[in-house]
Amino acid sequence: MPTKTATFAMGCFWSPDARFGSIPGVLRTRVGYTGGQLPDPSYSKLGDHTETVQLDYDPARLSYEELLQVFWTGHNPAKPVWGPQYMSAIFYQDPEQQELGKNSLEAQSMGGRFRFPTQLLPLGRFYLAEPYHQKHYLRRQTSLLKELSGLFPDDEMLLASTEAARINGSLAGFGEPAMLTTELAALPLPPHVMPRLVAVLQEYKRRGEL
Repeated sequence: MPTKTATFAMGCFWSPDARFGSIPGVLRTRVGYTGGQLPDPSYSKLGDHTETVQLDYDPARLSYEELLQVFWTGHNPAKPVWGPQYMSAIFYQDPEQQELGKNSLEAQSMGGRFRFPTQLLPLGRFYLAEPYHQKHYLRRQTSLLKELSGLFPDDEMLLASTEAARINGSLAGFGEPAMLTTELAALPLPPHVMPRLVAVLQEYKRRGEL
C-alpha cells in the first residue's frame, strides 16, 4: 500500500498524536523533535527543536488537505508561545505539501488580514522522542497495555501499529465510538481486548474525563 507522511507541531505532542491516530486512513503515528540545529535532541535537552507529531497515512482514503483541517481545528494557532518547543508549525517535505500548506495558511489568516505565529517550514531531520512519550494515553493504562503485549511486544511494533494508534486516540477521547468498534473489529486484536477497552472508556466517561 503506498503511503504518505505528514508532520505537524501543535503544542505538546501527546494530544495531537492521539487526535490524528483516531482518524481512519491514518496508519501510524509517532512523536518527536524537529526544526532545530541541536544534534540528537532529547526531552531534557531539546535546544531549538519543536515537539511534533508525524503520521503515515493512506492517500486513497485521506488527503493532505483533510489533515490540514485537523491541524487547524486541533489546537489554537494564535496562542502565544515562548520559544520553539510548543510552537504551531506545518513541516512540509515536498513542493506539493509546501503549496497546500501555504494555501491553507493564507486561507486561515484571510490573506494575511489576521496574524498568528504558525510557521510553514521545510522538514529537516525528525528525531524520534523517547519511548515513554509514544502513545501516551495507552501507556497510562498499564494493565491494558500488558494485555496487548502479544500484539506489539516492543516499542518498535507499538509505533508501527494501527491498532495502537486507534486505541490511544480513543483513550484520549477522540474518534467516534461506533467507528472505532467497527474498525478495530476488523483488526487482529485479541478477543478480550475490546471489552476491556470499552470498560476503560466507560469508566473515563463516568468520571468525566472524556
